Amino acid sequence: MNKLIITVRPNEWMMRGPNPHIPYTPDEIAEDAARCRDAGAAIMHVHARLPDGGKTNSPELYTEIAHKVRAKSDILVHTTLGNIHNAGSDDKRMAHVAEARPDMASLDIGSNNTDTYLPGEKRFKTTDRAYVNTIESCLHFARTMKKLEVKPLVACWSVPFLRAVDAFLDMGEFVEPAMVNLVLCEGGIIGGHRGTTDGLAAFFHALPPPGKVEWTVCVKKGNIFPVVGMALERGGHLSPGLGDYHYPELGYPTNAEIVRTIVAMAKAVGREVATPDEARKILNMSPRPL
Repeated sequence: MNKLIITVRPNEWMMRGPNPHIPYTPDEIAEDAARCRDAGAAIMHVHARLPDGGKTNSPELYTEIAHKVRAKSDILVHTTLGNIHNAGSDDKRMAHVAEARPDMASLDIGSNNTDTYLPGEKRFKTTDRAYVNTIESCLHFARTMKKLEVKPLVACWSVPFLRAVDAFLDMGEFVEPAMVNLVLCEGGIIGGHRGTTDGLAAFFHALPPPGKVEWTVCVKKGNIFPVVGMALERGGHLSPGLGDYHYPELGYPTNAEIVRTIVAMAKAVGREVATPDEARKILNMSPRPL
């Protein structure tokens, strides 16, 4: 079993509020990344934000983030893929990756509905939020990332996404092992499996064979800790962070405090934690950029 790779998701799309520790600016992200690296994380998944927390896909801002994170630690920089709602065409969605040259970038390998259901009100918050990623687009993203020597982190919201991973591996579009992120969903997001052990286990029958992939798990708008034990036992990796959930159960912690808690849980069951360099070797990645 490989060492545990912890990928922090510090500022996905959750806004500050009851938890004030979500970083927005490049300096805040870099400081948070260094603290998470000290706590045991190997990868930092970043979204560029405006000073007020607003969304942006600015290539210049992503480049600044990458430079500042790398100046403070050796943690791997993993950027989002430009969401189709705020970036437009395939090339525009990749512009910040080409400019910033992160170590990794997200690649959502399928399409789904991302509307939020409000059960207390028995209605959907929106009814037109389709996140479309055609196979043509995904091939473009995969091939562009390969040329840039950026490792895709392949987001899979349901089993059909894993079938697409199988096809891309068969075609040689991903360098093995592919790194797959199993995206569980809470908070009214119904486009993915629930953030439970049953929701995670529903993926297992469709995972490509060992050696073909490594997998990690996150929980959008939900607490990751209900699935931590299963991921540790099954050889998976973990992607926690305040970008997904405020963690009131833990007293609104920092990202680094969440990492330390997961490191302690891993050590308690005999699972060692990977450094950034060890994560590179596990994922068959290019050397750290100079």
